[in-house]
Amino acid sequence: MSKTKITLLLIFSLILLTFNGIAQTDTPFDKKLFKEQKDAFKEAKDNLDAGNKLFEVIPSTYLSDNDNEYKIRVSYYKEALPLFSRANKFNPNNAELNYKLGRCYLVSSVYKEESVPHLEKALQLNPAVANDIQYHLGRAYHITMNFDKAIAAFEKYKAALSSKSPLEMEDVVKRIEECKTAKELVAKPERVFIDNFGGVVNSKYPEYGAIINADESVMMFTSRRNTSTGADKQPAGTSFYDEDIFITKKVNGKWTTPENMGSPINTEDHDATTAVAPDAQSMIMYLGSKGNGDLYECKLVGNTWSKPKALNKNINTKYHESSASYSSDGKTLYFVSNKEGGFGNHDIYVTHWDEKTKDWGVATNLGSKINTKYNEEAVLIHPDGKTLYFSSQGHKSMGGYDIFVSTLNDNGTWNEPENIGYPINTVDDDVFFVINSSGRRGYYSSFKADGYGEKDIYLITFLGPEKPMQNSSEDNLLASIAKPVSEKVVEKTIEGGKNITILKGIIRDDKTKLPLGASIELIDVEANISLATFESNESTGKYLVTLPSGKNYGLIVRKEGYLFHSENFNIPATAAYQEVEKNIDLKKIDIGNIIVLKNIFYDYNKATLRDASKNELDRLVKLLNENPTIKIELSAHTDSRGGDKYNEDLSQRRAQSCVDYLIKNGISTDRLVSKGYGESRLVITDAEIAKLKFEDEKEAAHQENRRTEFKILSK
Repeated sequence: MSKTKITLLLIFSLILLTFNGIAQTDTPFDKKLFKEQKDAFKEAKDNLDAGNKLFEVIPSTYLSDNDNEYKIRVSYYKEALPLFSRANKFNPNNAELNYKLGRCYLVSSVYKEESVPHLEKALQLNPAVANDIQYHLGRAYHITMNFDKAIAAFEKYKAALSSKSPLEMEDVVKRIEECKTAKELVAKPERVFIDNFGGVVNSKYPEYGAIINADESVMMFTSRRNTSTGADKQPAGTSFYDEDIFITKKVNGKWTTPENMGSPINTEDHDATTAVAPDAQSMIMYLGSKGNGDLYECKLVGNTWSKPKALNKNINTKYHESSASYSSDGKTLYFVSNKEGGFGNHDIYVTHWDEKTKDWGVATNLGSKINTKYNEEAVLIHPDGKTLYFSSQGHKSMGGYDIFVSTLNDNGTWNEPENIGYPINTVDDDVFFVINSSGRRGYYSSFKADGYGEKDIYLITFLGPEKPMQNSSEDNLLASIAKPVSEKVVEKTIEGGKNITILKGIIRDDKTKLPLGASIELIDVEANISLATFESNESTGKYLVTLPSGKNYGLIVRKEGYLFHSENFNIPATAAYQEVEKNIDLKKIDIGNIIVLKNIFYDYNKATLRDASKNELDRLVKLLNENPTIKIELSAHTDSRGGDKYNEDLSQRRAQSCVDYLIKNGISTDRLVSKGYGESRLVITDAEIAKLKFEDEKEAAHQENRRTEFKILSK
């Protein structure tokens, strides 16, 4: 190579190095540096000044995520973001602008990862650009799951803090621990599928706060669409409209197009979902415009929702009540409030239904095992009555709000909450989570690249262990397969899921088959106590009850002008999740009608009534007192096993035991006839039983034949 070429190459290299040096210099917004770009400079400077005014509304010193000022700052930062972005396009090498732009991206909804290059560049251009540059760079690495870099940045920030900054020190220590937790959880991800719920529900607008009923047939959610109530009255250019509640239903396995629930649920203000009862006959919603934010309840009467009614002062206060969840029996309500006297800002409380006042009683804080000095939110009690899900900024979060689960012990204490794991939980806020009764499917809202809009609803499928246990071939957990009740298993048992049986169906008139609104009482047969009462929908006749495993249940259906109907479900503690459909036909008080008394029990091979039978016979006493002219035959039946004479004698003695109880409780002898039929009137024949595959099916059939009935002889 000639000396001339070498000289030219050296000169070019020096020019390039000089140019790169200038390019990486912190370049101020000084019009003297941009003399040839006066108009462009003026526009960029105007954007910068406008952005700075928004950015500096709240001082840049540390503020906890609990503070209202933080929320205000986030709002202003989002407005400042496009202004800073335009200024940065003109002058990309200003350290302070890159720092502020990175801060704004950190609170954006979708573009948080853009914070990293801007904060890195700000540090490169000027290591002293801001005292907290390492703190926010740590946050940016954290949110992009670069945990080691995040920890290193936080440690540098921590080392520079003085002893006069206890809040800042506490915060950075917490964030370091969150990064360590995140590393652990990401290394051992949960076996789940997370899928976008699809375009039937999700739109280009935000969807969130999905709530489902016990059998997952109804979903309500909050959306901010251009079809929201009062959307036409909002300012032009509005990107997100006021919140409204939408509803979708599962029909033949597919979700219907969501409908705006309309008046009186939705108003021209914000209306948001909070909780739906297991049978979808009542709902709790949040109204942010009432006071500081309160909870309201609505009831479904036939096909119409009632006007929202504020929950009482034991729940709503002058503070902020943000979410709630019903227990499956409707007698317990968990809710979130930031009222005084808690462990942190927002805490979870519980209140119980008071039968005397017919309203919710005094609320109790769930205590320090559940509540932390940070925020707890979005509470959900599972239909099993003992599994509590909630979001928290405390406990072992991997960043922001994480979803935790705790179980209630028999002694009333809660177990230590557990993080439900990655990838359900992320390094950002994870709040709006619900899980179905089986524990196999969940729903939550998230920002993801495959989303339809700003926020979408996603379906979580929990896959369980690597080698799932085999499902039992026995679908039927119920103690009877009785006629005239039609029964079918609509979802098979799920091993390893929640120990719940969902019983649902339609209550109808026996002859017309028209739906009936009826009262449904659930009793604990062994304890002889009432557990809960429900109502079937007066327009559709639909009912739904959840039965946690481990009890012998009695189900009593009543309707004025009809004979009561009873069912028995003895569900062992080990029984797995399943859904069972039973349509119940009520018979009117007419001559010849026969009712099977499912909750009559005798000692083995004896005619002695067990104490668990008395509740059922007391109902018969009440029926006879309310209808003082009717006469009945009370009969007992056996299965086909055993001798004919023995069975007939045993059944006669059992029928007489029931009659004796009625007489003892004030029913006149001349209104009662006892009759033992032995095995002469089998409900299920021996030939039908012989066709059954499994021994427990055969035993259930024999149980149906061993029954007590009453028949109306005269009115």
